[in-house]
Amino acid sequence: MMRWTVVLLSDRVDDVRDLLPAFPLAPFEVLMASLKDSTPLELSALSPDIMLLDALEEVAPAEEAARRLMLEWSTSLPPLLAVLSEATVATFRFESGVDDFLFGRSSSAEISARFAMAARRVGVGEQAPLLKVGDLVVNPDNYQVHLRNRPLDLTYKEFELLKFLAQRAGRVCDRGLLLQEVWGYDYFGGTRTVDVHVRRLRAKLGPEHETLIETIRNVGYRLVARPRER
Repeated sequence: MMRWTVVLLSDRVDDVRDLLPAFPLAPFEVLMASLKDSTPLELSALSPDIMLLDALEEVAPAEEAARRLMLEWSTSLPPLLAVLSEATVATFRFESGVDDFLFGRSSSAEISARFAMAARRVGVGEQAPLLKVGDLVVNPDNYQVHLRNRPLDLTYKEFELLKFLAQRAGRVCDRGLLLQEVWGYDYFGGTRTVDVHVRRLRAKLGPEHETLIETIRNVGYRLVARPRER
């Protein structure tokens, strides 16, 4: 599990739980810094994954800190979240550079969820695990597939189809499910689309490995770890 470094910028409190009483203990390490006086260089040295700005009582210092960080941060700026109250949320100017906000009364689950969403938007966070099925390796993060260390050149939909099958390796996926999950509810094509893409995937897997994708007659397909013997 990834351990997150959270930097709380505040000149009023000495502990994150004074600002967010329900703040979860894991997997976060919280460091404190001055809202008004900390320089971007000093904060960058802390290597934060998330930064919280104390705007529970006053919005101006948090807005100014956000603007300063946006202008002077030398590398990729981590997500900025303001901690607001019902009184300050109405006047806070998010155009100052803040990505999201939390209320001081936010639950532990909401805090974790908002951190994850903010991090995902800027590409920070725990990487998706590699999907390994026999000699096949699917990397959801960089859209790469390797078979016995040989890269496969797949289209986006071919990749998404193979990834979906790999996530459910050994289980039968009917054509309707594949069409729904890979192409989406608003796709008007028929299940024949699935068959065409499976045929293309098998061609790219090659004669030795094309039977990694098994056909289940009148149902759909499943991905197996070993090619079926001919």
